[in-house]
Amino acid sequence: MKALLLSVTFVLAASTFAFADESCGDKTNQTEMNVCASESLKKSDAEMNKVYKEIEGRLKDDADTTKLLVATQRAWIAFRDAECNFQTSNVRTGTVYPFVNSSCHEGLTQSRTEDLKGYLQCTEGDLDCPVPAAN
Repeated sequence: MKALLLSVTFVLAASTFAFADESCGDKTNQTEMNVCASESLKKSDAEMNKVYKEIEGRLKDDADTTKLLVATQRAWIAFRDAECNFQTSNVRTGTVYPFVNSSCHEGLTQSRTEDLKGYLQCTEGDLDCPVPAAN
């Protein structure tokens, strides 16, 4: 049973490791990997927040749409946290948990950032886009 759990842990870690900063690959122990993945997540989160703030700036004259953006982002954060809790539930008590959890958060955060960046590409008159084009 331990061998099976260990195998599953390594497979899960390997599949989520792609989201951690590439520099994490040179870490030689679990603690270093955990710290590296956490730092990588912070970078991804900062990038997402930067893009989010840019969208907020474009919506500054539209209080109703800004409220919708805030509500959507809060709901997305709740989803991300719940999804990663589920995805990492099988390693919750292991030393690999912080690494796997940070990697999950980072992957979803990077995906959300790309979605938000898409809103910044809207053209004037695009009825499918809630964010006005840049001036």
